[in-house]
Amino acid sequence: MSASTQKDSVTGKTLTRAVIAEMLTKNFERLPDIDQKLFLYGPMYLAGNGGLAGLICNSLYRRALNVTQAAVTSSLPMAVVPFITTFALYSAAVSSPLLSGDINCPSCVLLRGALVGVLGGGVYPIILALPVNVGLASRYNTAPMPEKGNVIRHWVDLSRPILRKMRAVLVLQALFGTYLSSRNYETYTKLAQITFSSGGENLEG
Repeated sequence: MSASTQKDSVTGKTLTRAVIAEMLTKNFERLPDIDQKLFLYGPMYLAGNGGLAGLICNSLYRRALNVTQAAVTSSLPMAVVPFITTFALYSAAVSSPLLSGDINCPSCVLLRGALVGVLGGGVYPIILALPVNVGLASRYNTAPMPEKGNVIRHWVDLSRPILRKMRAVLVLQALFGTYLSSRNYETYTKLAQITFSSGGENLEG
């Protein structure tokens, strides 16, 4: 564990993961205000983009399946569920490991941020939108349903033009996820320097 290694080199003591996480958390408020806000609220913007992607996917599938009913009913979960999912994924994959000192690999952090942006804020809304709108199309008979034995190909053909339109969203999510995770790693670096410097040692005394 990187934070433990840094601390050992300073004090010659071996600290548990829980103690290191507590030390980092206590020193979090000593960071510049902009770093604190970006670390705490940045994932919400990424999640918000995921919610927006959900609304875009929902709209595209509704048009493809000629669905005009239940606009609010289908739009609400398509905005809320991707938002919550993306925020939870980013917290679990990036924010929490950084704040607990469990990850010290810049490229790993950037990769995680990009994957969360693409999967949680791009691919997942697409996957979620298909069954939601297929169910509505079947209920209101707005589009012909595929025959048995041709189901997968039918929905793949329907989704192909939608996926092409969503490429830009996926790229933007990947870029924003990478940028956010890089900034969060910079914040972690500052936090580690504060915590494991002489000033951080004073905290223990």
